[in-house]
Order: sequence, then structure tokens, then C-alpha cells
Amino acid sequence: MPDTLFLIRVGRQPSAGLSALMLLTSGLMLAGCSGGDFGRSREDFRNDDMHRWLGAEVTGSVGMKASQFQLTDGERQLRDQAYPVIEPPHSRPAWKAVFGDYQVAAAPWREKVAFDRTAYGRQLIDEPHRSDASRYSQLIDDIRDDITRFEPFYSTAARVLDLDRKRNASLAHVSQLSPRERGDAVARMEENTLIVQWVQQCQERRISSYRWALERLVVQAPDGMAAEADRLLNELAGLAANPPVAIQPVPGYKLTSRG
Repeated sequence: MPDTLFLIRVGRQPSAGLSALMLLTSGLMLAGCSGGDFGRSREDFRNDDMHRWLGAEVTGSVGMKASQFQLTDGERQLRDQAYPVIEPPHSRPAWKAVFGDYQVAAAPWREKVAFDRTAYGRQLIDEPHRSDASRYSQLIDDIRDDITRFEPFYSTAARVLDLDRKRNASLAHVSQLSPRERGDAVARMEENTLIVQWVQQCQERRISSYRWALERLVVQAPDGMAAEADRLLNELAGLAANPPVAIQPVPGYKLTSRG
């Protein structure tokens, strides 16, 4: 477009080849504006299944086959809400605030290194801060975020697992159900259950990490803010100890906190 205007202003006529090139470029630009990025629709940029990998990871970690079924809305939401809990707290710098959501994490069933409950606290203490109060603020914010995430996740989990129970009951009544369909249905139900167990394990680990960090902060930099951190931590521990969703652990794969 700038080349076209310049040629018109100085009174020169573009050559046939240049005219064809400008027309082609203009067409591509218009297509890009109307349909996304050079013909790709805006829908192509929506990655609604960005956390779908959680299911394949969690089933693969215990030697199970992943389901090939598409995710339901509830199953997709379950995975999206699980990820912020599965990801270790305060584990990425600010510039990874978006791209970090795509980072794959290993399920605890396949981890070869024992959980290090000191990692969060050491990072919190060793990182430069304006004041000791800012360290307490970071800890309080992280604990409060976990409390805020608790109810929405378990609300979604309750809906998904309830529908899985109905799905399981319906298998005996579906006509001409193929072995593949049955296998995918069973795999998806196991997958959903394992994701809830994964979150529960991570909640326990986070509480252990927060406790270690708070204890070290109290020793190294005592502050009145410790009382608020302790109150919130006890609230989170109480929630985690009594999850509103009761699930049966997959046989042989019950997790316990380590560290």
C-alpha cells in the first residue's frame, strides 16, 4: 500500500509485474485481516485443549492406555483447573506467566526424585526482595490462591465424576458397543480419577512446602505477618484433609506425601 501511494504521487505507472505483485500482496493482507493470520481463522489460535496432555501423562505414568475420546466441556475444565495446582508454586518467572501454562509436568507416579519440600522456601528466601514483609506477602498470596482454587476445582471434579458413574452404568445398556469404545470409556474414567488424585497429592505437597517456608521465615525474619500466614495455612490444610469429593484410588497407585 505505501508503494502504491508513492507511485501515484510522483506520476509513475507501475509495471505489469509490479501491479500483479501488489494485487497479490493486498489480497493476502485482506485475507489475513478477515480470517486471522493469512487465511487461518481465529479458531485456529484457540487452544482449548492446552492441558489435554494431563490425561495422557497420568495414565501413561501408571502403565494405562490413554482414552482417544474428545474431552467434554467438564473434562476440559477439570484439566484447566488442575494445572495451577499441579505446577509447583512460584516455579516460573513473571515472563513465563503465559507460556508456562504449556509446560508439561511429570505425574508423581513416574517421578524418580523424591519430592523436595524445601525448594519453595529456599527460593522464597534466597530471591532478592525489597523487605522481609514482601516475602511473607508472597507466601500469603500463594496460600490464598490455593484456597481460592479449592472450591472451583472440586465443584468441577464432582460433576465430572458423577457423570462418569452414569457413564459406567450405561455401558451395559449401549447397543453394539465395540471393544474400542468400551476401552476408551473406561480409560477416560480412570484418567479423570487419576487427575483428581494428582491434584490431591500436589495439595499435600504444597502445604508441606508452605509450612517449611513459614517456619524458616519465622526463624530468620520474625514478623507479625507470620500469624496471618499460619492462619491461612491451617485453613488450607483443613480443606485438603477433607476433600468434598470421595474417590477410590486406582489399585496399586495410592499416593502418600513424601518429604
